[in-house]
Amino acid sequence: MSPAFDRDRDAVIARAGAACVKALVITGNDIESSARAAAFVRENVHLNYKSTAGVHPHNAKDWNEQTFARLEELTAFSGSNIRAIGECGLDYNRNFSPQDAQRKCFEDQLKLAVKIGKPVFLHERDAFGDFFSILKQYRAFLPGAVVHCFTGQRCELEAYLSIDCYIGITGWVCDERRGGHLIPLLTTIPANRLLLETDAPYLLPRNLPRSVKGKSGRNEPCFLPHIAATVAEILGKTPEQIAMETSANAVRFLGIADLI
Repeated sequence: MSPAFDRDRDAVIARAGAACVKALVITGNDIESSARAAAFVRENVHLNYKSTAGVHPHNAKDWNEQTFARLEELTAFSGSNIRAIGECGLDYNRNFSPQDAQRKCFEDQLKLAVKIGKPVFLHERDAFGDFFSILKQYRAFLPGAVVHCFTGQRCELEAYLSIDCYIGITGWVCDERRGGHLIPLLTTIPANRLLLETDAPYLLPRNLPRSVKGKSGRNEPCFLPHIAATVAEILGKTPEQIAMETSANAVRFLGIADLI
């Protein structure tokens, strides 16, 4: 539940609706943001939104038995509104938390997801070896797993697909400087394993028209169709086909029939 939208959340929601983004999944990255996301969904039942709950590896230094208990309590209290555990995983790029704390936090959340039967929303950066080693121990017992904001290499993609993960693609693919290597990889992702996301407020698509970007540099859910159009062009499909396929995947991954 990003504070980047606190001042104009209603306008952001309106722009998303105008862009035909029919549902939002609001991601938690610590206990407090996860609780705020779940509360927002509960208080806005007229909106077709869901949330996730988890502790990002950046915040793993705060993980302990009490945090685990609070996360488990939150998922029980919020019921079907919380559709996945995460964002959780490993990030050795910045190491905002010690690596051993990250691994403990990640594995505990996988255990919780198995216990309560939720899919996982995953983050990995510069930590593939440890991340995959831990994940594959639990994957068979999880109802689903998505590697969020995939920016890795072919061998990593093949490993994730080998254990039946969904692959999340963001506006990173719209940046030819950083995301050009993803273009040939997109063609190897099975249509039933591709998910699209914005990662808003981060990763504003670089190839958006200047008149659309604005001055803030903030990404928004309303830009999801632009990412879909970019992916469609790469795959030789129509944006409508990509939207239908990835929306169906999201419904399947989240285990709900009323998302779209």
